[in-house]
Amino acid sequence: MGVPAFFRWLSRKYSSVIVECVEERPTDVDGELIHIDSSLPNPNGVEFDNLYLDMNGIIHPCTHPEDKPAPKDEDEMMVAIFECIDRLFRIVRPRKLLYMAIDGVAPRAKMNQQRSRRFRASKEIQEKIEEVARVRSELLAKGAYLPPEKPKEAHFDSNCITPGTPFMDRLSKCLHYYIHDRLNNDPGWKSIKVILSDANVPGEGEHKIMDYIRRQRAQPDHDPNTQHVLCGADADLIMLGLATHEPNFTIIREEFKPNKPRPCDVCGQLGHEMKECTGTTPDASVVRSDPAFGAQDNFIFVRLSVLREYLEKELQMPNLPFPYDFERALDDWVFMCFFVGNDFLPHLPSLEIREGAVDRLVNLYKKCVYKTKGWVTDSGDVNLERVQVIMDELGRVEDEIFKRRHHNELVFRARDKARKKQQQVNFKLLEKTQFAPMQEGSERRGRKRTAAEAEVEGGSEAEVEEDEDKHDEVRLWEDGFKERYYESKFEVSSDNMEFSAFPPHSAISKIVFCASIRVELRAAKICESSTAHYVPTERFGAYPKYRVALQYVRGLCWVLRYYYQGCASWKWYFPYHYAPFASDFVNICGLSTKFEKGTQPFRPLEQLMGVFPAASSSHVPQPWAKLMSDPFSPIIDFYPTDFKIDLNGKKFAWQGVALLPFVDENRLFKALEPYYKDLSQAESKTSIHTII
Repeated sequence: MGVPAFFRWLSRKYSSVIVECVEERPTDVDGELIHIDSSLPNPNGVEFDNLYLDMNGIIHPCTHPEDKPAPKDEDEMMVAIFECIDRLFRIVRPRKLLYMAIDGVAPRAKMNQQRSRRFRASKEIQEKIEEVARVRSELLAKGAYLPPEKPKEAHFDSNCITPGTPFMDRLSKCLHYYIHDRLNNDPGWKSIKVILSDANVPGEGEHKIMDYIRRQRAQPDHDPNTQHVLCGADADLIMLGLATHEPNFTIIREEFKPNKPRPCDVCGQLGHEMKECTGTTPDASVVRSDPAFGAQDNFIFVRLSVLREYLEKELQMPNLPFPYDFERALDDWVFMCFFVGNDFLPHLPSLEIREGAVDRLVNLYKKCVYKTKGWVTDSGDVNLERVQVIMDELGRVEDEIFKRRHHNELVFRARDKARKKQQQVNFKLLEKTQFAPMQEGSERRGRKRTAAEAEVEGGSEAEVEEDEDKHDEVRLWEDGFKERYYESKFEVSSDNMEFSAFPPHSAISKIVFCASIRVELRAAKICESSTAHYVPTERFGAYPKYRVALQYVRGLCWVLRYYYQGCASWKWYFPYHYAPFASDFVNICGLSTKFEKGTQPFRPLEQLMGVFPAASSSHVPQPWAKLMSDPFSPIIDFYPTDFKIDLNGKKFAWQGVALLPFVDENRLFKALEPYYKDLSQAESKTSIHTII
């Protein structure tokens, strides 16, 4: 889930949710490896029934790990995946079911994020290859010894971990072999049911798992005391687990350890970064015995049953004008978290996890529920009239949030600048004294600095602001931020008078405007049509920010339904790179929450063409690959070789927004149509979904 820092926030606020897994590891006795019998009682004190593996969270770190040398070849990758599954199985020891789900073709709403990730990955790999070559050249020129350079083809393209590629087909075959071997030879596997939903089955892995759980809950013989364990590191798994309303749901994930050592990309040794590399020595031990994936990392259990207890206490609302139901309140809490971020919509500009956004939303929700006199959600459906009340409250404090954020950032910068200055050692003291030099400012450490001292040491707020914010076009902390935001992010002309906010103190103007919006919605058939993906520009060109807000609201409805009912539409997606402001949610109760029925997912090879950059064209059929690089290709604009990353107020490129063009699926399908006849038999088979 696209919610950076969500798990860190949750684990700090609800610390008892996390417990370390008790793990029995294989032991080496006189050179013989003694394996653990997973049919024995679970040392964690709980006998789990079902284990669900979101396989992409296993495949990626096994094939291109960040904290150790990568596997030498594909065989080693497969072995690492098998060993990881074995380890998880030993810890959990499921007694009834093992469900392994690999991501299949995702809904269009997710494909936009996948496209961004794959273009970024390709760009980063190319930049790293060039940087490694530069550093190697400089070190060799100085006479340093380096291990042989990897051939270009040895660089693993992680983009191949996408439905429809030959790699995923080989992985599926290897997993089938692995399953049959364990069923025949491992006593812990003998009495369980094993399901593998591979990349040929459409849908994201975690949502295929949720669909399975929903189907099982609907069975008359379903045991409500079933103990579920889901493996995965994505934050959205917590939301999905809560959305099942299963009382015994646990998530297993690797314990996060910040600043884990990573091998140098030039010499392969630990202890330094590439920019600090000085080479190695000819007699250095280049070959090391690396542990199996995750062997040095502990796993933890995230106990959603305990989280439910925390939330039940936090979501208590006395004297409600309607009957209290914790399960309904829990659904509303999950919905509130969507505003902070998810894989399908950008988060609202005023909501940041690190600033306590979830707590702010929950407090607003608890305040507004007395006004709305009812729950915001109902089994995956949204009451937009009640959402409007919450957004109105958030919109009123939005400018205050931006100003406070900027003030806190200035204070942080000034302190950071002062801290760095204090840490600078005055080496001139070495010439005058036998004592070790002291850090500047150490005599004042332990007491608060005056404003004058802060100005001298760290620079005034104005100086810091001028230094850091001169390139920020939007300046959310200053009046007029909305106009600047939409002009910068959506290329809306600032002289568009209809774009301006309501005249101050003009309640009548707002009422008239809202009424006109409702009329326009009906005329545009947004209220009735389930096929609309855009609010028509010709009708809403004068109201760009409201077009964005209305699409965002439809997105919230789509996401909630996806979590609780399944995919409402394979075709819908949010057609913008940025989110609106909370105060732009105007009269949203007139918006249709229906979606086009009977839509179908992209076929696997079509998805590859929709999410891959040209640099990954080796993974698509040769007749199609030329469409990604031929300058006369009718869809060449879908595959830019370079693209802008908008930091959007963030500090690091990975946090920024990749400004890639959205894929027009009609143009894509039309361009591919003449080339289907050129596919081989195996490729034609790959382009067909497996439905189970």
